[in-house]
Amino acid sequence: MRSIAEIRSLLDCLNQQPAHELEDQDLDFKEWNPRSMADSINLVIEMAICMANGGGGTVIFGIDEKAIGRPKAIIGVPAEVDVNRMKKAVYDSTDPKLTPVFHEIRVPEGTGRLLAMQVFSGLPPYTDTAGRGKIRIGKDCQPLTGTLRRRIMIETGEADFTAEEVVGAIETHLSASALEKLRDAARQERAPEELLNLGNSDLLAAIGVIRNGRLTRAGLFLAGKETPIREHMPGYVWTHLRMRSETEYSDRMDGCDALPIAIERLMDRIMADNPITTVRYGMFHFEYRTYPEIALREALMNAFCHADYRLAGPILIKQFANQLEITNPGGFIGGISPDNILHHEPVARNPNLVDALTRLRLINRSNLGISRIFEALLIEGKEPPLIQEQGEAVRLAFLRREISVPFRTFIAEESKKGRILSVDQLLVLRYLLSHPELDTPTTARICQRSEVEAREILSEMEKAMGYLERGGTGRGTYWTLHIDLHRKLSGPEYSERDRRIDWEAAKTRILSVLKQRAMRGEQGLSNAEIRKITRLDRKQVIRLMKELMEENSNIQPPGRGKYAHYRLNIRK
Repeated sequence: MRSIAEIRSLLDCLNQQPAHELEDQDLDFKEWNPRSMADSINLVIEMAICMANGGGGTVIFGIDEKAIGRPKAIIGVPAEVDVNRMKKAVYDSTDPKLTPVFHEIRVPEGTGRLLAMQVFSGLPPYTDTAGRGKIRIGKDCQPLTGTLRRRIMIETGEADFTAEEVVGAIETHLSASALEKLRDAARQERAPEELLNLGNSDLLAAIGVIRNGRLTRAGLFLAGKETPIREHMPGYVWTHLRMRSETEYSDRMDGCDALPIAIERLMDRIMADNPITTVRYGMFHFEYRTYPEIALREALMNAFCHADYRLAGPILIKQFANQLEITNPGGFIGGISPDNILHHEPVARNPNLVDALTRLRLINRSNLGISRIFEALLIEGKEPPLIQEQGEAVRLAFLRREISVPFRTFIAEESKKGRILSVDQLLVLRYLLSHPELDTPTTARICQRSEVEAREILSEMEKAMGYLERGGTGRGTYWTLHIDLHRKLSGPEYSERDRRIDWEAAKTRILSVLKQRAMRGEQGLSNAEIRKITRLDRKQVIRLMKELMEENSNIQPPGRGKYAHYRLNIRK
């Protein structure tokens, strides 16, 4: 949900980029149709349903989502549009009933007013009174198909596969070795001793996996023998492959063990090819794995907890020479995506399993697992994991990288001073070691934060911590690493030339190419072509060309659309 202050800040961003680029899972911009009140009301109802099914969010009406510049983008909502009428229309036309909150936002452009509709998450699925509905997935409102309705039922706990009871005497299903490993793992995470000292049945009942005198599938998965697991969870199997190439493997192992046994076996196989680097720090020597053990364990637990065991697909671990991939069946649910996973509230696909593991302290409900994975990699100067949704599966990949001794030493020194860097701050530092600079939108993207939050992160790192230096003004403001810190973190590979973008050289080069093309009667340069020439990103190209057009009035703006090009007029 976006605050009014944050919405006003986003409106200023329209001077540099179209509204559709600012949209997110919980934010959409829509143009108001002044020619048809009925169509506009139907749009309001549709968006209320879409946002409610997607976990709630904010819709701002009165914006042309493709235009750039506030005067063009902010069209506004007519003065005769009554907020109370909108609220009543949504309430009367939705099932179950929705009661969004509307706010008027006064602006100097267009009609002078925008409408912000705040839709709170409830108990989906929601439809209109005819049974039609949409759901917010990323930046889009997609039809609420049968598959998506099933996903919503999973998210709300109405269809928890792991909560279903298993027929048969409890003791005949239990594995002594699985229970022992479960207790050992929980003890390492400091689960209450009084819980772990309970007998087998009492322990399982205490963590909620015995119901009506029967073991649930979650209990079977945590402490069961292999044979009943195969019988009652036929879709479950894990596979570990040592890959020679994309299509060939040298070694394979499969299993359908109870979760604590499976995790141990997989960790043993992965760690067999996970080299150690020794780092000297003062009088001490520290050993670091190529893939941090804590990151691996968290990633495996995440895959096992969020797998969809109804699907006939393995929890697949591929170990290549240059990376390690962990894939689990079942796509993202509850509005989670690779672009917001760091800070999104956790959503359990298998609530009974997750609840039991939470009570054993093997996982938590605060979404700390993903943050721990990021932190374990970033404090060693390595890249964060790659997370992708591939159809009905989620893939997490660790790139094989050596530890950065200067970076790890810096983190240790800061820790001794009582300064523990957040994942956001680590992401900023890591980005600036491989990029000359970053701006607020880029920070928001890499940290998965709003631009308001991103500015606060950058400001603190600049003013309070002294890590960053600010350049530019207004919307063209950017940040670089402080020269001393850049030199320290880079070590012997430091290069002042790589630290900053040579804007003047880039302008000279682009102007030369534009002149050559104009003289030959060819079309100018697109943003993509300029990116190839300068090796800048899209936003940096926009900034570069804005400055160049201010300096040279003969350069024409690119216009809009797929074939937009910057052109140079040559005076005859």
